[in-house]
Amino acid sequence: MSAPEVKIRLRGVEKGFDGKVVLSGVDLDVYKGESMAIIGGSGSGKSVLLKHMIGLLTPDRGTVEVDGVDLATLGFREITKFRLRFGMAFQEGALFDSMTVWENVAFPLQRVGRSKAEIRDRVAECLDMVHLDGAEHKMPAQLSGGMRRRVGFARAIALQPEILLLDEPTTGLDPVISAVVDELVIEMRELLHATVVMITHDMTSAFRVGDRIGMIHGGDIIALEEPATFRHLDDPRVRQFLERQATGPLTED
Repeated sequence: MSAPEVKIRLRGVEKGFDGKVVLSGVDLDVYKGESMAIIGGSGSGKSVLLKHMIGLLTPDRGTVEVDGVDLATLGFREITKFRLRFGMAFQEGALFDSMTVWENVAFPLQRVGRSKAEIRDRVAECLDMVHLDGAEHKMPAQLSGGMRRRVGFARAIALQPEILLLDEPTTGLDPVISAVVDELVIEMRELLHATVVMITHDMTSAFRVGDRIGMIHGGDIIALEEPATFRHLDDPRVRQFLERQATGPLTED
């Protein structure tokens, strides 16, 4: 059996801000077509890791490769074009409050110069994929938290990305809506045949969505396993994280 194809590869990635180390030599392979959940406490570096994958941050040391291309070798225009392979959905949806749902989803399509007919058809298709057809003319303020996340997903998939990066997609949602969002992530991955990297502190969501679950702690990936194995790891840092989900968020010293 051949080894799985690596879509995103990090080697020795280090990053610090104002003298504080956030990433301390991360090695990580994300396989093509897989869904990976990255967990960790507040301030553990999850979002920083995600931003390296799309080239929004560059490592102080180490390399980030996507499809074998070292992102550090790309100029501004090249990295801007390269990012079209990605779709990124942020916490709370990160919608433009002054735009309608339709305008939010159309925005990335307009930026790359798609025709009006193409935009109209693609926006309708994306809203249908996230089960929001009929909500085109609503403003973000009129939407529930779960609906805002779904609009964010629709915008993230507008350009049919190869890679979906999801930043805490279920934060602040009740368990029922969180389950709906998780199912939507799984559905989008299957429809797009995309590689998914989701960062979360929600273990229920991580176990639902992840083919593999990685935990970042102290600036490094300390565990990376399939859900069934991850659930029973003996590492005390993993056990502490799992056991504290019911009592409140975990923070790091």
